[in-house]
Amino acid sequence: MADLEKHHKPQNKSDHIALAFTKFLRFIADTFFKKKYGHRAVVLETVAAVPGMVAGMLTHLRSLRKMEDDRGWIKILLDEAENERMHLMTFIQVAKPTSLERFIIIIAQFLFIIMYSIIYLASQRTAHRIVGYFEEEAVFSYTEYLKELESGRIDDQPAPKIAIDYWNLPLHSTLKDVVRVVRDDEAGHRDVNHSFARILNEKLLKKKQSSNKKEDRTFGLK
Repeated sequence: MADLEKHHKPQNKSDHIALAFTKFLRFIADTFFKKKYGHRAVVLETVAAVPGMVAGMLTHLRSLRKMEDDRGWIKILLDEAENERMHLMTFIQVAKPTSLERFIIIIAQFLFIIMYSIIYLASQRTAHRIVGYFEEEAVFSYTEYLKELESGRIDDQPAPKIAIDYWNLPLHSTLKDVVRVVRDDEAGHRDVNHSFARILNEKLLKKKQSSNKKEDRTFGLK
């Protein structure tokens, strides 16, 4: 069972930038969608499928360019992108997006691909931390969605066939079951991306320490 309350406390400037960026996008989503959780999921899952693909592609190219092993990151990132795409395919069946929402999806995806690519090229650590915080917010949103379904404020409905097939759910599953498995997926992506950010942060710290030691030795020789 995933820890639904887990939160990474910002520890450096990179973390604070990632969290602020995430909170800004959360504010926009809350303002535009409010409690239209199904429609929110359609738009946000379109954006959520971008980081894994962008990071996987750039990591792939970096591995080729530097002739270094990727440590299994490429497959994990591309699997994440595919999983998020399946979330979208599922919620399209639930929410039936309007023409306006489809237009917003096109614009949001185009802008976010460019934005996230720049962020990833500038700082992989910050980029993965952003996704970690994105997924924290996703877990929170799906928890709220589930509460609305369980309270009856949003009508439950049979799970879409695509969801039953993808997650191998029982045939009698409902939207509540779908939201639970999607939320668990998001919690997994949260943990993976926070772990990647931590690994990259540790790598940067080691580089700085190594550089400082070299400077100290050079100063000693002088």
